[in-house]
Amino acid sequence: MTLLGPNQYGKAETRVVRVARDGAVHHIEDLTVSVALSGEMAAVHLSGSNAAVLPTDTMKNTVYAFAREHGIGAPEAFGARLARHFVTSQPTIHRARVRLAVHAWERIATPGDAAHSFVRAGGETRTAQVTFERVAGDSWEILSGLTGLTVLNSTGSEFRGYLKDGWTTLPETDDRVLATDVTAVWRHEDGEPPDEVGEWDASYRAARTHLLEAFAGTYSRSLQQTLYTMGSRVIDQLPGVEEIRLSLPNKHHFLVDLTPFGLTNEPGDGAVYQAADRPYGLIEATVLRDGSDARIPADLTGGGLR
Repeated sequence: MTLLGPNQYGKAETRVVRVARDGAVHHIEDLTVSVALSGEMAAVHLSGSNAAVLPTDTMKNTVYAFAREHGIGAPEAFGARLARHFVTSQPTIHRARVRLAVHAWERIATPGDAAHSFVRAGGETRTAQVTFERVAGDSWEILSGLTGLTVLNSTGSEFRGYLKDGWTTLPETDDRVLATDVTAVWRHEDGEPPDEVGEWDASYRAARTHLLEAFAGTYSRSLQQTLYTMGSRVIDQLPGVEEIRLSLPNKHHFLVDLTPFGLTNEPGDGAVYQAADRPYGLIEATVLRDGSDARIPADLTGGGLR
C-alpha cells in the first residue's frame, strides 16, 4: 500500500518587469515570482486526471496580467493579491504560497530631462512570501525579508574561551574583523494583510535599519550573540513582528603571517587580512516574541529565496 502525502505544484521564478512612465521620468519594478498551489490534487497524482489542475502557464500569465492591471508596489501586497486570487477563483485550490524577490535598480544620471537609464543596484535583495489558505476561516501568513546584506565591523569583536581538542589550531583573539552576509526572514502577526504599499515599505525599511544598528552597536563575543541581538532588536522595535529567523555566514578575515618577510602584522592601524570566502562558519537561529511559535521554515534562510 502507498498513500499520497503532502503535495503542491506551481510556476517557479517568473520574471516580471514593469516600466511606468511619468513623462520623461521612468520607474522600474523588477521581481521574480514563484507560485505554489495545493488542494484537491489527489486525482491528478493517482489517475492523471487534470480536472482540478490550473495550468502553471496560467499562473505565469496571471502574474503578468496583475502587474499590468493593478501595478506591483510592495512585494507583500502584490503577493497577497495573487494568493487571494488563486484560492478564491478555483474551488479545487485551497492554499496558495507566493514567493517574491525584488531586484533593485538605480538611476544613471544623464543630462537633460530624460530619466530612463538605470544600473542594477548592488547590495541586498528584498524578499517576501505570502501564504493564503482557505480552511474553516481564511488564514494568512506574511513573511518579509532580505538576503545578501553584507556588513562588516573592523573591530569590536573577539572570539575566545571556546572548546579545544587535539584538532584545534585556531588562536584566540580579542580583536578581530567580523563580517557576514545577512539573510533574514521575519513573520508578521496573523490577520488580513493591509494593501497599503507605503505601510509595507516603511516596515521593511525599519526592520533593515534595526538589523544594521544592532550589528554596528554590539560588542561581539560571538556571532551567535550578534545574531540574537539583531533579531531581538527587530522584535522589540516592531510590535507587528512575531518571529525572525537569521542566517549569518562568518566571512572570515585572517591576519596574514608576514614574519617570513620580517614584518609584523597585528590588529591595529595598517593590519593586512586575508578574506577567505570558504569554508565558512554558518550561524542560524530564530528569535521569537514571547508566546509566539516558530513557523519560519529553515529553507527560507538556507537558500530557498536566493
